[in-house]
Amino acid sequence: MSARPRNRPGRADLVAVAVAVGLFALAAIVGAVLHRMGRPVYAGAPPLLAQWLPHVGPGTPLALLVAVLVWWRGPATADRLAWRPLLALSYVAAVGWTLSLALIDGWQRGIADRLTTEHEYLHEVPGITDIPATLATFTTRILDFQPDSWTTHVSAHPPGALLVFVWLDRAGLGGGAWAGLLCILVAGLVAVAVPHTVRLLGTDRAARAVVPFVVLFPGAVWFGASADGLFAGVTATGVALLAHGASRGRAVAAVAGGALLAFGCYLSYGLVLMAALALGVVVSAGPRWRTALWAPAGAVPVVAAFTVSGFDWFTGYHLLIERYYQGIAADRAYGYWVWANIALMVVCAGPAAAVILRRAVTAVRPRARHAGWVLPLAAACAIIAADLSGYSKAEVERIWLPFAVWLTAGAALIPPADRRTWLAVQAIVALTVNHLLLTVW
Repeated sequence: MSARPRNRPGRADLVAVAVAVGLFALAAIVGAVLHRMGRPVYAGAPPLLAQWLPHVGPGTPLALLVAVLVWWRGPATADRLAWRPLLALSYVAAVGWTLSLALIDGWQRGIADRLTTEHEYLHEVPGITDIPATLATFTTRILDFQPDSWTTHVSAHPPGALLVFVWLDRAGLGGGAWAGLLCILVAGLVAVAVPHTVRLLGTDRAARAVVPFVVLFPGAVWFGASADGLFAGVTATGVALLAHGASRGRAVAAVAGGALLAFGCYLSYGLVLMAALALGVVVSAGPRWRTALWAPAGAVPVVAAFTVSGFDWFTGYHLLIERYYQGIAADRAYGYWVWANIALMVVCAGPAAAVILRRAVTAVRPRARHAGWVLPLAAACAIIAADLSGYSKAEVERIWLPFAVWLTAGAALIPPADRRTWLAVQAIVALTVNHLLLTVW
């Protein structure tokens, strides 16, 4: 007798999600209790860095429309559409999802003003009149309490992030609106890079399963007008190019991937942990994996250009750590954030990530390295390393976006009958966060 079709996800998956959601609830309760005890964790809506502000906006109808369409037709469309048109549609849908979520807060508050505050990169752009001189003296301005100290985000990152917005300004696209749109458009590349990487290293069927999940990625709440969305798009593209080179024996692609991943390290210090994803690519690439060894040929010129210009990455990193503890991080308790950070992944990567990771662990086969479980586990390793370092206490719903998006690479591990259920959950999480809270940065 054939088994009766299931009307709900399997028990083990539900338990994994319940544990994840329970961890988030515990982080919220403990954060509130600590605040009442006079020991605040310094997050407006702990564990989220946000303000409680129920609201709707012009993006609300569009966000609901995108969510319903992707939930309703996404899996079927992904199964039948030719690959290149599918990737194009995936990009457009992801940009639409991110843009609509941002517009829930309105055009000014959600996009145009996000990157113009005194803590952001654009605050420093008018003062950059000599790029070589800026690079040569960049590290001298990292520490706080100096007359010319960099703003919070500029001091917390290598100069690559600031340079992106300086270049944008010099191209005649200055101001917060263009900067916000750039972040959204580049972040949308993850909806191409992640499924394409899975297809290169795994199977067509597995890659098609990824598309709806990477489009409705809950972290799109922070992709919108956040430089970390830009970081995610750049590094995801680098991983995809590396995968193309390693799986197809194309040295040029591997070189380009190496260049983008190296540039990622000059966008954010923590992106050195993308090495875990690069290793995952090599592990999954098959007999042509040695082509990935061309990647340093792309990385070295990037490193050399910054170094010759006067910026030493290691000096900057050590000064950043000192600056980190000159600010609010000194008051954020490691004992709370070391596990509350992980709880934040429930909203950033969504509850479906718990299902994917549970299934990825059980799918591990040393002699059958499939991207569907290798890449999510590589992303998890990067997240754990970042967490244990203690240099990401709070705000990781934004900071870990470049890692978290790769958890969707294991979407094919979710049984087909359950995928629309988890897609709905992912969309509901993002919509709930953006309508109840005003996120920061």
